[in-house]
Amino acid sequence: MISVRPISRREMPGDVDLPGLDPLLARIYASRGVRSLGDLGLALDGLLPIRSLDGVEAAALLLAAECAAGGRVLVVGDYDADGATASALMVRALRSFGFAHVDYLVPDRFIYGYGLTPGIVELARARSPTLLVTVDNGISSLEGVAAARALGMRVLITDHHLPGDTLPDANVIVNPNVRGAQFASGALAGVGVAFYVMAALARHLQKPMALVTGLLDLVALGTVADVVPLDRNNRILVQSGLERIRAGRCVQGIRALAQIAGRTTSAIGTTDLGFFIGPRLNAAGRMDDMSIGIECLLTDDPLHADTLAKQLDVLNRERRVTEAVMQEQARDIVARLNLDEPGIALPGALCLFDEQWHQGVVGLVASRVKEQVHRPVIAFAGADGGLARGSARSVPGIHIRDALEAVATQKPGLIDKFGGHAMAAGLTLSAKRIKEFSALLSAEIARRASPGMLEGRLYTDGALQTTDLVLETAERLRTAGPFGSGFPEPTFDGEFTVVEARVLGESHLKLWVRLASASVPIEAIAFGWMLRPGHQAPKVHAKIRAVYRLDVNEYMGKRRLQLLLEDVVVLPD
Repeated sequence: MISVRPISRREMPGDVDLPGLDPLLARIYASRGVRSLGDLGLALDGLLPIRSLDGVEAAALLLAAECAAGGRVLVVGDYDADGATASALMVRALRSFGFAHVDYLVPDRFIYGYGLTPGIVELARARSPTLLVTVDNGISSLEGVAAARALGMRVLITDHHLPGDTLPDANVIVNPNVRGAQFASGALAGVGVAFYVMAALARHLQKPMALVTGLLDLVALGTVADVVPLDRNNRILVQSGLERIRAGRCVQGIRALAQIAGRTTSAIGTTDLGFFIGPRLNAAGRMDDMSIGIECLLTDDPLHADTLAKQLDVLNRERRVTEAVMQEQARDIVARLNLDEPGIALPGALCLFDEQWHQGVVGLVASRVKEQVHRPVIAFAGADGGLARGSARSVPGIHIRDALEAVATQKPGLIDKFGGHAMAAGLTLSAKRIKEFSALLSAEIARRASPGMLEGRLYTDGALQTTDLVLETAERLRTAGPFGSGFPEPTFDGEFTVVEARVLGESHLKLWVRLASASVPIEAIAFGWMLRPGHQAPKVHAKIRAVYRLDVNEYMGKRRLQLLLEDVVVLPD
């Protein structure tokens, strides 16, 4: 489907006091909720108090008692980058505190599914744990927690996912999103919750807080990779972690992953974590076993870290090949829907299903198709027993987990299980009922969507003058973050004249453009542009409207300004 996406420029509120700042930065910060220079302070002492996280003191007491008794702690993680970093942080911290027996277990998603299931508890039983600690999961694991308690295990749940109506019967739950929680930020990632719990434990055991703050590189990676909103509290955590990485004080696994991804740790940013390091870590959980990723983050041996990073890179390459095939198949499915035909109305959500799709990659397919159709998308793969496992991706303003809950309430028994966030969720149901589910979900999304929400609107920070389109501006913006979900990277729009156009590698659009007739041509690139259905390369001398970000292109020791194009529309003559 091809459509001209509408543009809205972010407004700068009037109640802003940012004296002394560069006008462009002031404009960018103000439109993201920054009201004073104090809001820009990202020192670690500005973090929300550790004790203010609900349940964290009870968790510290439970863990301290386990340490004193010489108990066996088993950390049960999740199979994505957030779960891997949270697992590594928890294991590293507990071992540094002197716990005698600490191990971890991460479920094989293709066998056990998500969370602390009874099957995982049975697997854990062989290790004779006295305490199970979940990280980045567990808040929906009613049956698994009950099974663990029945076997005499104590259970500490640390999670950030939204709970259902009933909470599991764990000994302690730490989750900023449980109903009635008083913590001032529900945006913590799973690794952020694990950090708070370990900080509370360090204080209780009178251990140096540096044992925990020294793991902020893991917090930064997991927080960015999980695409949670970067409110001020998360920005503090991420900024502190980035500073550790840039100073060379990160775990060997992050160093090795950065190196194999061609990233320079001394200049690393959120884009590097989210698009280069995070995907390589996630590849283990998508294609194989996340234990490889966790071990990479746990080892202090540089050579072993390099070996594991190479394994993760190979898995990521396999993931790319698998994803490319699935994306092509998904484009064919969407094309058969004839969404460009007159009179064909787009449903509120799209559900795509292929029995042969890889369960670990369907989330990436959903994300790509969502960018095309600008509405929630769920991609389903076949699973055992006639089931289909789906991964959902949503658009701003549509809380996909709440929408799934509404459908489950409306039609009990339709969805076997589900869970997730506002922007992403997972679910399982009978493959035979996908069509029924799709109709109900589309109707629910249509009810929730306000006018314009499903039109793919692009939000920008306005236009830039010729004097701003220079390398120095790109470098200044690079250090102005951290940017991410909820605190978006600066994006601009403008009209340009195409000086040169060519296609790189059959998929990427490479342009040289001028903002004005007398200006110097600027390099620009739109990654994957030619794979978008119906999109072509503009001709030389064409006038285009572009939505773009500023970037620094480093090649052969030279640095120059580059525009990263998010959208290109050829304007009429």
